[in-house]
Amino acid sequence: MAAVTAQVGDLEVAEDAVQDACAAALAQWPAAGIPANPRSWLIGTARHKALDRLRREHRRAEKEAEAVRGMPASPPPGGWAAGTDDELGLIFTCCHPALDPAARVALTLRSVCGLSTAEIAAAFLVPEPTMAQRLVRAKRKIRQAGIAFRVPPPADLPARLDAVLRVVYLVFTEGHTATSGDTLIRGELCDQAIRLARALAALLPGEPEVTGLLALLLLTDARRDARVGPDGDLVLVGPDGDLVLLADQDRGRWDHALVAEGETLVEQALRQGRPGPYQLHAAIAACHSGARTAADTDWREIAVLYGELIRYEPTPVVEANRAVAVAMSEGPAAGLVILDAVGTEPRLARWPQLHLARAELLRRLDRPADAAAAYLAALQLEPAAPERAFIARRLQELPDTH
Repeated sequence: MAAVTAQVGDLEVAEDAVQDACAAALAQWPAAGIPANPRSWLIGTARHKALDRLRREHRRAEKEAEAVRGMPASPPPGGWAAGTDDELGLIFTCCHPALDPAARVALTLRSVCGLSTAEIAAAFLVPEPTMAQRLVRAKRKIRQAGIAFRVPPPADLPARLDAVLRVVYLVFTEGHTATSGDTLIRGELCDQAIRLARALAALLPGEPEVTGLLALLLLTDARRDARVGPDGDLVLVGPDGDLVLLADQDRGRWDHALVAEGETLVEQALRQGRPGPYQLHAAIAACHSGARTAADTDWREIAVLYGELIRYEPTPVVEANRAVAVAMSEGPAAGLVILDAVGTEPRLARWPQLHLARAELLRRLDRPADAAAAYLAALQLEPAAPERAFIARRLQELPDTH
């Protein structure tokens, strides 16, 4: 997608052409054999299909002429160092400041990162039809305004950085706790997001928020293997994926090399004296990684960090996460007061983790009927299969309220 879009300058044309090229590969490769360089084959085939479409539709003749003038199969982004990640270049390209911030993030997640409309809708806590309409409007604005899809020069990167950071973060979030399906963790998305974060840190080494994002992803992903049992059963679930049942994790299964790297990066970022949301998220993750046991976790410090984070991200999701930290430090009743207050936000009704967090606190308060209702509310939102299995076990463990 990144290489073809760079050549033809039209995101929708490139998207269709890449899909056609993949379909052609599925039809031809079983009989003819896999090419020596499959990536170049796909890019070349997609490029020809895109140019054929542009010729047929007599659209953007100048782009066609530019594309056929001996361009390499995968050109380095204009003005960037050779070898810069192609996908990262396309993410910067799609995060165009002419688009509404939410629309540019959603469009990039769909067109570049491969997330489905349903997954993006879940990330934004909106119905899927609403998100589908946003994507259509964003593409229409690109077409009508004649927005050129060119990799921006380095001087233009800061204006697009917030959206790019959000894209990478949301890709990781969907991988860390899948919104649907049979598995809790989609490792390929976690790996994709970490690769992009590393490429972004190499591109902008002096930007503390970039360093903070990479630290956050590494510290969080370090716990990947500890979050599921040997059979893929859910070990932990909660807001931010790791706040309610963290005590159940075997910390010996954490990737301590990633933990060490992430903690070093947090310190590097914070020493620059320009705090931001991703640095604070990373500092929270470091509070968990720095505790030798669950009992040693400094939940008061985590609650304070969430309170600071609200200055940068004044959202009900952040407030809900703070509520869990408060519950762990001051007791479940204190946390439930905050959760019930933020639960009046209509969008959070679509967030399974809110209902799960409430259910866990209600269970600890010995209110089984209310806990059961909250578990069922989460179940109705059809989370991933491991979470559904976890909820079913929790419901079975509740005493009979009849």
